[in-house]
Amino acid sequence: MTMIEKPEVVVTGMGLVTPLGNDVPSTWKNLVDGKSGAGLIQDFDTTKFSTRIAAEVKNFTVDVVDSKAARRMDRFVQFAIKAAHEAIVDSGISLESEDKNRIGVIIGAGIGGLRVIEQQYSNLQNSGPSRVSPLLIPMLIPDIAAGQVAITFGLRGPNFATVSACASGAHAIAVACELIRSRKMDVVIAGGTESCITPLGLAGFCSMKALSERNHEPEKASRPFDAGRDGFVMGEGSGIVVMESMEHAIARGARIYAKMLGYGMSCDAYHITAPDPSGAGSALCMEFALEDANILPEQVDYINAHGTSTPLNDKSETLAIKKVLGEHAYKVAISSNKSMIGHLLGAAGAVEFIITILSTYHGTIPPTINYEVPDPECDLDYVPNVARKASIEISLSNSFGFGGHNICLCVQKYKNIKRNKNGLFFE
Repeated sequence: MTMIEKPEVVVTGMGLVTPLGNDVPSTWKNLVDGKSGAGLIQDFDTTKFSTRIAAEVKNFTVDVVDSKAARRMDRFVQFAIKAAHEAIVDSGISLESEDKNRIGVIIGAGIGGLRVIEQQYSNLQNSGPSRVSPLLIPMLIPDIAAGQVAITFGLRGPNFATVSACASGAHAIAVACELIRSRKMDVVIAGGTESCITPLGLAGFCSMKALSERNHEPEKASRPFDAGRDGFVMGEGSGIVVMESMEHAIARGARIYAKMLGYGMSCDAYHITAPDPSGAGSALCMEFALEDANILPEQVDYINAHGTSTPLNDKSETLAIKKVLGEHAYKVAISSNKSMIGHLLGAAGAVEFIITILSTYHGTIPPTINYEVPDPECDLDYVPNVARKASIEISLSNSFGFGGHNICLCVQKYKNIKRNKNGLFFE
């Protein structure tokens, strides 16, 4: 029986909405410059909250749909529409000349429309059930971001959401990869989106004691791997990529940012919110990713860490990296984007996957800012405070979520392709 070779998967377009910018160029520049997107929350009164800071998206408008359509979307969906539009334009793909039956949309969200839930519950309490919007349900469900992107661009392939807390966006990208590998789809629009900086969202995380309370200096509150870390900073935004088979990308003359070599998924099976302190579960997903990518631990050049700035997560992730890479762990550059953009929850894995690709593509690693006091239990190279030029061939991007969900994505720098005498492409 002849084995059919799986298509290689590449990334050809990227879109971002983050606390550092509403597109890829501005976000990337501010990341490399080491700027913080955190500040005092502007959207509502936080006087009674123990944490009064977050990394909010600034000056956002969704200008790719009309105002009526935008009003029928929760903020997390608007973010996804904007990022998807940028990714599609960036990819150079002409949707009208493609078979839209073979273009899927997979967009993760950890929570979904928390903002509209709060608004409409207030209507229910104050004015009765007749004042609850008929759009409440279709605005709040996590899968509606994928649905609205498909409706906006007329894409009829598989369409759904991955919901795995802070691993949601990364899981969407892994699913997209598999749809292309299996030849079920030529192209998949994939990523994550989230917007839960609301009174209820903030109160919930405050009650868990999960958030930093460094209210007097918001820009320094998120400090992954630093000995003084005291919790994460909530963020919001979206990251969307255009993924396609290499043969499809080459046939249409696309610019290719990176190859996706593989992914690994696991579960801690330990606790609903706390990571396994041994790092065993997160190590397992990294091992699975290396196996899927068919690479050795010593081939890894850079790790975009989950790096939440919580005492338990950063310690356990450091242990996991050491378990997987051994002595090579001390030679690998590691950084956490959450030091600048905060924790984007369900969008985090997708946004950080894009930043991992940008780091690999440009040969520049954004820093882990606010790293001031080394923690003896976090003793690796976290690229402190200043961006670093580096030759990066292979990178990993880690995402871990409440419930013990772990995922690691592996990407490789794309090399120029040439045509051989038979008209076939090779690297």
